Amino acid sequence: MNESNRQRKVAQIIQEDFAELFRKQAADSKQQFLVSVSEVKVSPDLGVAKIYLSIFPPDLRKTIMKEIEENKPAYRNFIGQKMGKQVRIIPQLNFYLDTTLDDVERIEKELKGEGDNPVL
Repeated sequence: MNESNRQRKVAQIIQEDFAELFRKQAADSKQQFLVSVSEVKVSPDLGVAKIYLSIFPPDLRKTIMKEIEENKPAYRNFIGQKMGKQVRIIPQLNFYLDTTLDDVERIEKELKGEGDNPVL
């Protein structure tokens, strides 16, 4: 099923706003980390937003994802203030860890013969 223009527009707003928010949080933090919003998918009724995050370094992923889950109400409030005039309902936010870059890196290593694949 194709996304509507409205879905894409809402997803883009969410992606840009969270990218900015996470950039600021990383800059204000004592720890060195990076959270990037790799993709946002919004349901047809605009009621749910799936937000995919890439987190570096990998050893901070669990901690950062836990913190993000705990702050979901604050993040929903934040996005509500940003888009309140553009939508009737503020979407429910679901955050997911995007590990596609890990997969790409692992595959590249395998192809170079640096992995631990016994077949190659």
